[in-house]
Amino acid sequence: MLDLYLDTNILLSFYGLSSDDLEELRKLAVLLRKGSVRLHLPQQTQEEFARNRPSKIAEALRRLRDQKVALQIPQLAHEYSTFDHVMRLQRELQAAHNRLVAEVTADIEGSSLKADIVLKELFSLANQIPNTPELIERARTRHDLGNPPGKRDSLGDAVNWEALLSVVKKKSDLAFVTDDGDYASPLGESDFHPFLIDEWGRVKGSKIVFYRRLSHFFAAQFPDISLQTDLEKDRLIQRLAQSASFSETHAVIHRLRDYVDYSIAQRNDLLRAAISNNQVGWIVLDTDVHDFLQSIVRGYEPRLDQDLLNQFNALVREAREEREAQRARAQVAEADDDDDDDLPF
Repeated sequence: MLDLYLDTNILLSFYGLSSDDLEELRKLAVLLRKGSVRLHLPQQTQEEFARNRPSKIAEALRRLRDQKVALQIPQLAHEYSTFDHVMRLQRELQAAHNRLVAEVTADIEGSSLKADIVLKELFSLANQIPNTPELIERARTRHDLGNPPGKRDSLGDAVNWEALLSVVKKKSDLAFVTDDGDYASPLGESDFHPFLIDEWGRVKGSKIVFYRRLSHFFAAQFPDISLQTDLEKDRLIQRLAQSASFSETHAVIHRLRDYVDYSIAQRNDLLRAAISNNQVGWIVLDTDVHDFLQSIVRGYEPRLDQDLLNQFNALVREAREEREAQRARAQVAEADDDDDDDLPF
């Protein structure tokens, strides 16, 4: 039997998956029922999920609500007979859009989105680990000693880790899926923290098998489960990193904007593409490129790779300074032209 832990950020990523991908995830429930996989669900993880679910889906709902369905038709076109037909279709589209927003909002409030249904099924089949005074005390001691995982102002990661240490059987490897940098090695985000690897090996006599994305876990352990949404985002990010022209960059950005949810690793990869590929960096102030990359950064600053974030901010700052310098040079040149026009010959 494979022991598995899905961190809160991975569970929340379900809301960014397509309907087909969520159907694929039902295969995990089958594996849980068959006893091929044991999913561990600490109470702390479940409560973190409940706290963060509203904010996770708020951006998607906002984008749906803000969609513009009204055409701006100039006055000269109003006299044509087709104008009335267009206006009727627009009213029908607006009404349909309003119904869609209402239906989605109702399902969000009732926790009955398709992702909610899949998650409820997985939670019901998981090995639930309640918080206990002893577990909280061990987590507090870990935190006070400065041992990973976790942040200075939070016990959450420490509680989850202690919960897993308390229930996973000895000699049993644990597949650990998280996009939280607090579990990653300071030497590289693709590796698990060496302190935690050593601790797990010492206490359990087994290994931590680390995955940054759910799709990577399935590819390695259950290749018949394929999450196409995640794979498509990865392919587009790679295309952006390798873009050979401004037009290709704009085209890829247009595709990437269709998705709301990105993992921290994917957000870092997007920043890396902007920094390393001048076909992205040179047009970083173009409205579509700028708005998309800012949406990737906004609200996630503390969790992003700080070196990448600093380089990206420097790139944007330098681009703005260069644009201002170009404007200043253009104004000087224009003033010189005006002076030439005043010459008396």
